[in-house]
Amino acid sequence: MWVACGIMTEAQPVIRQVSTHVVYSNAWMTVREDRIERPDGSPGVYGYVVRPDFVLVIPEENDGFHIVEEYRYPIGRRTWSFPQGSAEAETREDEARRELAEETGLRAERLRHLGRMDNAHGMTDQGLHVYLATGLTEGQTDREHTEQDMRQRWVHRTEFVQMILSGSITDSSSIAAYMLWLLQQR
Repeated sequence: MWVACGIMTEAQPVIRQVSTHVVYSNAWMTVREDRIERPDGSPGVYGYVVRPDFVLVIPEENDGFHIVEEYRYPIGRRTWSFPQGSAEAETREDEARRELAEETGLRAERLRHLGRMDNAHGMTDQGLHVYLATGLTEGQTDREHTEQDMRQRWVHRTEFVQMILSGSITDSSSIAAYMLWLLQQR
């Protein structure tokens, strides 16, 4: 075992993969099913989604944030979140800049990496990289066809918190990113 930040973690996997196969695959994701062996030797099955990491950008300005809203098909409703997604780029920072510009039209003078988090570690290997964007200037959006219903707005920090509490912002990635931002403000 090794210790990171005072927390003991296993250095080696506890569950051993015996075999793996693709159940389903398309351009956005792959569903895998693995035969596994637990530490006591008992067999099992683990299904999970394989997806590339994505970026989430916190555009901060005037004690508030720029957020976007769009219809999210899996949950059947519109919801607000920080700009996020995957864009083919050379670096994660370039990817963050591209997503910010595409969804909001904003360009950031400064971009700071706040951290990497696991998106839903019990269901997918996907991670998210959180960036803080400051020194913002307005420009034209360049949204993807799938984002044609997207809107954006600026909200003060206190309104952002109220939107979380009222259920207007339910995106767990945005809420986790906000918490990461808060912790780094201390």
